[in-house]
Amino acid sequence: MARVGGRNLAMSWFAGVVCAGVVAGLVWLSLPMMPVLAAFAGDTLRSIFP
Repeated sequence: MARVGGRNLAMSWFAGVVCAGVVAGLVWLSLPMMPVLAAFAGDTLRSIFP
């Protein structure tokens, strides 16, 4: 992490961990949609390129 004047190192680490946790949670919630997305992309590609 870049050191910026006037920023608390502990608070910036805490914010970084919270942001990483939110991103990881969103990825975890989106995992069940992957087979649906793959099928949609496959059907779309098959219809475009017969």
